[in-house]
Amino acid sequence: MIDLTLIGIGTGNPDHLTLQAIAAMQEADLILIPLKGAEKDDLAGLRRVICGRHAGPSTRIAEFALPRRDSADPDYLGAVERWHDGIAEAWQAEIRRHLPALSGKVALLVWGDPSLYDSSLRITDRLARDLPLRRHVIPGITAIQGLCAAHAIPLNRIGAPVQITTGRRLRDHGWPESADTVVVMLDGQCSFQALPPEGLNIWWGAYIGMNEQILDHGPLTETGPRIIDSRARARAAHGWIMDIYLLRRDPA
Repeated sequence: MIDLTLIGIGTGNPDHLTLQAIAAMQEADLILIPLKGAEKDDLAGLRRVICGRHAGPSTRIAEFALPRRDSADPDYLGAVERWHDGIAEAWQAEIRRHLPALSGKVALLVWGDPSLYDSSLRITDRLARDLPLRRHVIPGITAIQGLCAAHAIPLNRIGAPVQITTGRRLRDHGWPESADTVVVMLDGQCSFQALPPEGLNIWWGAYIGMNEQILDHGPLTETGPRIIDSRARARAAHGWIMDIYLLRRDPA
């Protein structure tokens, strides 16, 4: 039986790991590190640092190339499904290579938390079709927690709801109903530009928890153009960017 543990590792700070996460890493027979290309080697590098600090003395560390989604495919959902199929195949190949008896403890270090806008759990559903598998999840600090902590703000107003959404949905559907606070993830196009900016405030962060962290906040009318510029320059400098922002309406 393969015991597969998805370990949330937070948003870029190695100190985000919980004691539970460290214990699981020390007990793992195999830790898989995905490689996402030279432009995102920082992400693999962080995982290497974490493994160097906390993996057990007999834990095997295996790096493997992660398949990429075809961003030009107009069938977004279909492209994602095919991408996840490819990732599952890559995971399975590494597990079979390093644990041919199909017995042992395998760990994957998941950016942020496995439950929030991450597909690792869905990918393990595919693995379970072909491997004897037990799944375990260790939660991690999310980008939302990291953003609020970095700006020292509460996520919600007293008794008020919060909507967590994506840049794609913000562009296509506008401001979600029944929420005065909206957190936007997975946004590569600064989709706040699709909203009327009057009466909105934004708290934005890129590379949350990392040494490269960038923060900005203020009224969207003033701050939005600065964020667009900062984001473009940071992406050009690093070759990749992960960012998140919180939008809040002024009180009526």
